[in-house]
Amino acid sequence: MASCYLVLPSPVRTIPNCLTSFTRSLPSVQLACQPVVFKPISCSLRPKGEVSVTNLNFKKQLCRAKASMAGVSDEKTQGKVQVFDSEEDLALALAKYVAHLSNRFVRERGAFTVVLSGGSLIKSLRKLVDAPHIDSVDWARWHIFWVDERVVPKDHPDSNYLLAHNGFLSKVPIPAGNVYAINDALSAEGAADDYETCLKHLVHNKIIELSGTTGFPKFDLMLLGMGPDGHVASLFPGHPLVQESKKWVAYIKDSPKPPPERITFSFPVINSSAHVALVVAGAGKADVIRKALGSNDQKSDLLPVQMVSPEGNLAWFLDKDAASKL
Repeated sequence: MASCYLVLPSPVRTIPNCLTSFTRSLPSVQLACQPVVFKPISCSLRPKGEVSVTNLNFKKQLCRAKASMAGVSDEKTQGKVQVFDSEEDLALALAKYVAHLSNRFVRERGAFTVVLSGGSLIKSLRKLVDAPHIDSVDWARWHIFWVDERVVPKDHPDSNYLLAHNGFLSKVPIPAGNVYAINDALSAEGAADDYETCLKHLVHNKIIELSGTTGFPKFDLMLLGMGPDGHVASLFPGHPLVQESKKWVAYIKDSPKPPPERITFSFPVINSSAHVALVVAGAGKADVIRKALGSNDQKSDLLPVQMVSPEGNLAWFLDKDAASKL
C-alpha cells in the first residue's frame, strides 16, 4: 500500500494513504524504523492577487529602493512588488512577512500550512532561524509541504527535501510529524498519486483548508522561487503540465531541467492559495522579471511565472539585481 510521508530529520514515518473514503480521523502513527545517521529510512504503516504597484515601468524608482522597504507587517503591503537593495535585505523582509502570517493563521485557525520550493528559496528563509522569529514563531503549529520534488532518494543532492532540511528545517523546532515529504520509493506517477491522497486526507482532517471557490486545497502560504526560464514548481514553459486543470499533484518524466522525473502541484492548487510569495534574486533572472512585470505588449505565450494568480494575495520579493531591467 502506498503511503504519504511525514518526515523526521533522519528516520521517516508515514500516514495511511489509500483509505476507501476519508471518513475516519487520522489514526495514531506507529514508528517502525530505527534511527540512522543522515539517510532517512522509509517505514510503512498499515491500516488574483494583482501586482500592486502604480507603474510597472519604474526602473529608476526600483533602483533607488532602500532597505527600509524591507518588512511586510500588515495586509496593506501584501500583493505589492517590493525591491530591496540586497538579497540580505530581501531575506530580512521575507522572514518578517512569513512570521506575520504564521502568527495570524495560528491565531485564526490553530495551524499554518506552508509550501516550499527548492533552489535559492531555502537560502532566503535563513533569517527565520534568527531572533526574534526563532523564539516568537509557534513552530509546533507549522505543517510543511513541497510544491514540487525530484523523484530521488531523500539523501540525494537533487532532493528538495534534503535542501530544505539542511538549510531550514533542521534549525527550527517544527514537529517531525508535520513535515510531509513524498514517498521516494515509488515511481513518479505513484509518488504523485500518493502525495495527492495524502493532501486529501489532511483536508478531511482539517489540517489543510479547501477553497470554496475552486475546490482545490487552499494552503496558507506558498513560497515560490523562479527559474531563469520563468518556470515555477516543475511547471516549465511550453510543457503540457502547465495546462493541467484536474489533478492536485501531477508527475513529469521529461523535465527539461534534470533530474527528469518529478512531482509538482498543478496551477489550480498554486492559485488556490491564501498567500503566494514569489522570491527572486539575481541579475540572471532580470530578463524574465522584465517580461513578467514590465510592459504589457508581449504577444508570446505566457511564462509559467505569469500564470501565478492566486485567489488570495500575491507578494513579490525582488532584489534590485533581479529588478534591474524593469
